[in-house]
Amino acid sequence: MGWRGTVNALLGRTIGYHLARPPGHQAWQLPLPSGTRMLAAPVFILSAARSGSTLLRVILGGHSRLYAPPELPLMHLEARAETPWIQTSMRALYLTKEELDHMLWDRVLADALARSGKPVVVVKTPSNVLLWPRIAECWRDARFIFLLRHPAAVVASLRTSWDPAWHPGTSGSLAEVTGNALRYMTEVEEARRALPGHTVRYEDLTADPEPVIGELCGYLGVEFEPAMLNYGQFADARFAVGLGDNSDNIRSGRIQPATPPPRSGEISPELAKMCATWDYDVPARLRLRPNP
Repeated sequence: MGWRGTVNALLGRTIGYHLARPPGHQAWQLPLPSGTRMLAAPVFILSAARSGSTLLRVILGGHSRLYAPPELPLMHLEARAETPWIQTSMRALYLTKEELDHMLWDRVLADALARSGKPVVVVKTPSNVLLWPRIAECWRDARFIFLLRHPAAVVASLRTSWDPAWHPGTSGSLAEVTGNALRYMTEVEEARRALPGHTVRYEDLTADPEPVIGELCGYLGVEFEPAMLNYGQFADARFAVGLGDNSDNIRSGRIQPATPPPRSGEISPELAKMCATWDYDVPARLRLRPNP
């Protein structure tokens, strides 16, 4: 036993204390980030645009335990750590730029949830599907809803709702819109294959909403509340321009029948393949458009 052991044994017998290095001693090191989050088990709706995500958001937001905020594109919510000074500080704290972003996302959503007075947040923003691996890494306990719609109907709806003011530098052509839609749909399908979750079809939701929402509530661990389907009665079911669908249909406060895919026209081979992947039939009069 060295002198420290001898002294500590004597101190322990006499006064009940012993010598120890203070936390600031050179042998002490700051632990690595734990990844602990403020949010517990957040819910994310992953879908392509124009797939009914706004409708699903306001229905779920009508539940007494579910808060479904307006769209929040996480790819545009970033922490700044650009100067050598702050980058050096972050390295000393073992924090990466990605982890800073994750902490910011978590703080913003946790704050909104706390102010809502509800215990569970449901996040809906189509562009978030492009970040699904980071979302799954940020919140290891996240739950996922995969919302599908007939791919040809998605493209038709995107073209109908296309607004150059919100999409500068784009033409809204069929080829361009189809390419963008497929980018999102591909990510949705990759997420479905990689993550546990619950799949909802927009056509089923609009045709017979009660069993669809009832099953979804079961997945989320909450009781189905029939009033959810009458979403127009809830004050927080507001529809701002640029934050999802704000058409007359969604503003009606009533679940409307799904618009079917076009019965004629052209469809790309890639979009037809996505229809098959999601078990949707391609209308017989839709012609395959050869790739350029």
